[in-house]
Amino acid sequence: MTRCERKCASQGHALMGCMWLADFKGDWKGRYLFLPAAAGGRFAITHCCCDYPAATDTKWRRDTWKNSRVAFRDEWGREFGSWPSTNGVNWQGHHIFDLGHGGAPVAPGNVLPVPDDVHGVLNKQYPACYAPGGQWRTPGPDRPYVD
Repeated sequence: MTRCERKCASQGHALMGCMWLADFKGDWKGRYLFLPAAAGGRFAITHCCCDYPAATDTKWRRDTWKNSRVAFRDEWGREFGSWPSTNGVNWQGHHIFDLGHGGAPVAPGNVLPVPDDVHGVLNKQYPACYAPGGQWRTPGPDRPYVD
């Protein structure tokens, strides 16, 4: 919450809420200088719901994403491996900074692959994050996902 408060304030906006979207855990075990070694860390992807004005060019943003989706997935795949799919159906591309509030349609750091059911949940929760006094205005647990 503190990080989101700072981010919103630095842009001249008030904080409406903060969502924790994903938590990536990386672990490594091996040897270093012939001794057993282990390392790891976590990376959280969050979205700060600042009081951004609604975008006036949402149709352009959605059309840009629709027209660039295949090329974006190919580019993404060159860096991270093939775009995830379930039973041959590609996962949705979720825009972390949503298009309705001015998010970039094809920015590499703004699109996260998520399964269809998760994308549906996220799309329902985003309006709640921007709503005054919503559930996303209070801090949650340090690590909301179970390992």
